Formats: sequence, structure tokens, C-alpha cells
Amino acid sequence: MTEGILQEKHGNLRRQLDAEPSPPQSRVKLLTAGKFAVLSKTGVTTTGTTGVTGAMGTSPISATAMTGFGLIMDSGNAFSTSTLVSGNVYAADYESPTPNMLTVAVLDMQGAYVDAAGRPDPDYADLGAGSIEGLTLDPGLYKWGTNVEFTSSLTFNGSSTDIWILQIDGDVKVGSGAIVEITGGAKAENIFWQIAGKTTLGTSSHVEGVFLCNTQIAFETGSSMNGAALAQTAVTLDAATIVKTSVCDATVGCVKD
Repeated sequence: MTEGILQEKHGNLRRQLDAEPSPPQSRVKLLTAGKFAVLSKTGVTTTGTTGVTGAMGTSPISATAMTGFGLIMDSGNAFSTSTLVSGNVYAADYESPTPNMLTVAVLDMQGAYVDAAGRPDPDYADLGAGSIEGLTLDPGLYKWGTNVEFTSSLTFNGSSTDIWILQIDGDVKVGSGAIVEITGGAKAENIFWQIAGKTTLGTSSHVEGVFLCNTQIAFETGSSMNGAALAQTAVTLDAATIVKTSVCDATVGCVKD
């Protein structure tokens, strides 16, 4: 940012502004990781009646790390299916071309995390000291050096082309029953949560966006997400619902099931 940063009060927000407005953010490119509703490196487990709309995968760990899904192997041994997952399920120990596809997808997931984490000059820094309960977030780049939490509500308000990137150095805790709403035409596919710590979605909570988590994403009983759960360790689900809304861009080799 240029010298002479100004502070402007915006509802409950205080925004750091240059003398000239910052340019809008571009979408974080998921590349082939955009194929997945759930992608992890160390496994996906579920209890209860979970529902995943989209594909699911884990690599480099094997299919034995995906538990509770009642997986049924396809005749070609390249993917499996589950009554709990609408798309195909992939693991690193399945037959070709799955191992290579997953290796690339995990690298793309990691690349997306690095991209989101490396965006410079946040519009909002340490908003609410990490407590963002009840706020309405305008499009832009947000950064926290702390944990981030909200107990009942959070709103993203903007157009269908606006982008939000949330850089979070700590954990994210969504309270039980808390709801994320999107208004004004905003889309979950354009909201990117980059989280260095653990993400916990409380009982019966609901969130919107693509979660790029450096560690674990834990869905407590009855929680739900519109977006994607992309974790560099594990994803745990308890009667959770995930509906994939992330972008699968065919121009970069992302192929939908």
C-alpha cells in the first residue's frame, strides 16, 4: 500500500484504504482441485448420515483412510462409489490414471493455498480482533494474525463477480447453529477461506465458500457447507452435508465426473 494509509469506518468495519482504492481481487485458481467437494491428504471419515454432492478424494494416503462411506469399487478399480457421495470417490492406491490425477490435484490444492496466503496489502487487517460475529463483509482481502470465530451469523454481501479472500493465521471456529449468508448475488465459489490452523464447524452450523485449510476440517453433527473442503490433513464428518460449488475449469484440465 502507498504511504499515508487512511482509516475509514464502514458499519462495524474499519478498512485500511490507500489514497486510491485497491483493485478488486482475482479468483484463487483451484485448477484440478476444483473437481472435488472434499479433498484431503490424510483421509476422510464420517459417522451418521452424511451427504456429499460432488467428488471426493484422498492422497497420498490409501483408501483405507476413508471410513464410514461403505465404498464399492468400480469394475476398473480406478474409483469407488458410495451412497453418501453423489460423485466418484478416489484414492491414491486405485488403478491408473487415478494416482497421477490425485497427485496433481493435491499439488493444485497446495498451490491455491499458497496463492491465497500470499496475496499482499489486505483491505482489512485483524478485523474485530478475530471476533467477526454479526458482521457483513464487503468484497476484498482480509487478514488476521489470530484465530477467527463467530457464534451465530456472518454475511458476505456483493455481486456475482465479487471476490473475498480471508487470510487466517490461526484456527476458525464456527459456533453451533451459526449461519453464513450470502446476499446481493454473491457466490460461494468466490469466497476463499485460507486457514493456517484447524477449522471446526459447530453442530448444525452452515458455511459458504471454498475452505483451503493447512490442517484439519472438522464437521460436527449436522453441520453443512456450500463450497468445498480442501484440507492438507484430514476431513472429519458427522452427519454433515457438503454441496460442491467451487469452480472446475476445463481449460486447466479439471474434468467433472
